[in-house]
Amino acid sequence: MSYRQIFYQIVFGTKHRKMTIAEQNCEQLYKYIWGIIRNKKCKLYRINGAEDHIHIFSDLHPSTSLADYIKDIKIASNGWMKDSGLFPGFEGWQESYGAFTYSIKEKDAVINYIKNQKEHHKKETFHDEFRRLLIENGVEFNEKYLL
Repeated sequence: MSYRQIFYQIVFGTKHRKMTIAEQNCEQLYKYIWGIIRNKKCKLYRINGAEDHIHIFSDLHPSTSLADYIKDIKIASNGWMKDSGLFPGFEGWQESYGAFTYSIKEKDAVINYIKNQKEHHKKETFHDEFRRLLIENGVEFNEKYLL
């Protein structure tokens, strides 16, 4: 038996940060992504976002690498979004992403943060939020490559 606790907040945006995730259809997208996560033997704690990006807070099963996990979520949801007709103008997900680890002590705070994304983004842009997350998590980055 293996025991683990690997919490990730994963953040990625739409290609060119286009506002193509319509609020009236985002719940269907989130349910679809939840199915992908479940099939990867991972547990979703919270998913939410805005018109140009999403946040996923989940654990990561030891049999799955982070890069493959995110790639599988992006590829499958990309195809579904285009085929569903619910997201006109959606061209795909951006290539990059952010992934940040958290402890059990931070779990509820991260869940609440993601839960309140729509309200949060009335005050802060995705670009500013992502930059802040990088800084808060001590991730070095080059401004010219920032999402």
